Amino acid sequence: MFRICYPLILASASPRRREYLARLGLEFSIVPADIDESCNPAESPRDFARRMAATKARAIAETNPAACILSADTVVALDGQIFGKPRSREEALMMLTTLQGRTHQVTTGFAIVAKNRNIDLLDAVTTQVTFGAFAEPILRAYVASNEPMDKAGAYGIQGIGSFLVHSISGSCSNVAGLPVHAVVRALLDQSLLQAG
Repeated sequence: MFRICYPLILASASPRRREYLARLGLEFSIVPADIDESCNPAESPRDFARRMAATKARAIAETNPAACILSADTVVALDGQIFGKPRSREEALMMLTTLQGRTHQVTTGFAIVAKNRNIDLLDAVTTQVTFGAFAEPILRAYVASNEPMDKAGAYGIQGIGSFLVHSISGSCSNVAGLPVHAVVRALLDQSLLQAG
């Protein structure tokens, strides 16, 4: 459906981001960025997501100046507290229990860097996600599926974890890791993408 005008590199190992780009018919290579993903003290979830996306894209652009680099970083937050990927099943259960019956924010920062064209674009999209409430044995069963273990906030809306979500306000693809509408719009606006 779309054609990228310059070599495209996805600076992420996320299978969900890869799937979204492939569905658009784009040809791209994958070069994950190896960076420090520590949150700075008092850094907002939005600022953190934007900084991570920018740092990843700029790192890959240094060795690929003729390419268009796309990177993204997704964070889940409640009351300003960032919920990263759980380090254990107990931490996953704690996160899911905390999010029960409440509305949290999923923010994906994304960066598009084309060094030779002097493009260094940075943006972020936030979606409001409201969870239903479930008994602890159900949450434990979900954690036992192992799906939560590599996902921010300990759930995947595109997988089994979809049952947790009562409603969303905003971009659904953003919750899965890439705000497709905003990314496509940005690529088109920068003349990096065209139809066909």
